[in-house]
Amino acid sequence: MVEVVQVLMPVALLAGGLAAGGLSISVLAAPLFTTLPTGMYVPVHKGLVTRFDPFMPISLLSCLLCDVALAITAPELSVRLLAAVGALLLLAAMTVSLTKNVPINRWLSTLDPQNLPADFDRLDPRERWIRWNRVRGALAVAALLANVSAAAVLI
Repeated sequence: MVEVVQVLMPVALLAGGLAAGGLSISVLAAPLFTTLPTGMYVPVHKGLVTRFDPFMPISLLSCLLCDVALAITAPELSVRLLAAVGALLLLAAMTVSLTKNVPINRWLSTLDPQNLPADFDRLDPRERWIRWNRVRGALAVAALLANVSAAAVLI
């Protein structure tokens, strides 16, 4: 079992770090969205989203799978519990992504920035997208901290 943990933990840390970092980058860049005129916001958002897909889902899922495996196979109870906490936090981050951010991304991808719907200002999703992005970013960072704590126990 120790050999499996020696593979799973570094992969969980790497994938979790990439996921937390990617979501943190978008959290830091999100205020830019609110300063852009509507006609510029849609293409900038589209451009950024295509840079993060499929990187973010792969990172989140890889870390989640490693955490689940660690929660089952790690020799120490504290490592199993920390990995389980990390997995739950990642599952929550993925749920936020799939139910809140991805629908907004998909809707924006259908829009022509030169011909936005007349009611776009009323439907403008920037504040909602930013709020939910902060939530999923915080969840991913918390999962990374759980994994770092689990790694510290193993050291």
